[in-house]
Amino acid sequence: MTPFPNLISDSLLVKETIELLRESGGRVSAVTVVDRVMNISSPAPSLASLLAADLVDTDPRLRLEDDFVELVEQDHSGLKLSNVDFVVFDLETTGAKAPPCRVTEIGAYRVKGGKLAGEYHSLVNPGIPIPEFITGLTGISDDMVSEAPPFADLANGLLEFIGDSVLVAHNAPFDMRFLNHEIALVHGKYRVANPYLCTVRLARKLIPGIENHKLNTVANFYSIDLTNHHRASDDARATAHIFIKLLELLREKGVEDLAMAASCKF
Repeated sequence: MTPFPNLISDSLLVKETIELLRESGGRVSAVTVVDRVMNISSPAPSLASLLAADLVDTDPRLRLEDDFVELVEQDHSGLKLSNVDFVVFDLETTGAKAPPCRVTEIGAYRVKGGKLAGEYHSLVNPGIPIPEFITGLTGISDDMVSEAPPFADLANGLLEFIGDSVLVAHNAPFDMRFLNHEIALVHGKYRVANPYLCTVRLARKLIPGIENHKLNTVANFYSIDLTNHHRASDDARATAHIFIKLLELLREKGVEDLAMAASCKF
């Protein structure tokens, strides 16, 4: 079974199955999947169905109907910005690369109807020493996280908070990379299925005239308080307020759906 409803598999078998289905119009026999993806030549149909059922059970994008494997596309592109919840989040980490670096703090805010509608925050014990430079930057020390829970103890609660929302972060590829790395350490070869938006990209497009698009610069442009920069909760809160402002600009430009917002082609 999929370990959590908003996770999808990163396993090679699933990836190759989805590629095969996309090449074949979204539906192929279980025999073909087992033959082509699992390299079991000419399997008996009963065996193929059993093996395909096990594979399908690992990913919500796949289903088995009448001995055929079908692709259930998760098309987020048509989502209307006015109809979805957003979770704006920030992660503090022990360094820039995952792996080997780990998360030290999580901050997240739900945005619904243009307002903050819930929050999630925790320090995280990374299980490795925090470099002196990172402590100087964030203020988070080994002593501060020594009694904090590891990410494994927080993962499911965070996934529940995220739910089926659209994720938002400032420099989102960085935070998504760390989030998925930590999720994979807990749940194996899985990553979040949620679509995401990056407020750096949006700000560059929507407010191009400012000095730069660092978080503190954009926050200052909108007179948004960012007292404790480089702490996850404070950065996530500031990003959430920035995102609400950017949503207003998107509406003014007639950008209504997620695909157009994510592409920044407007």
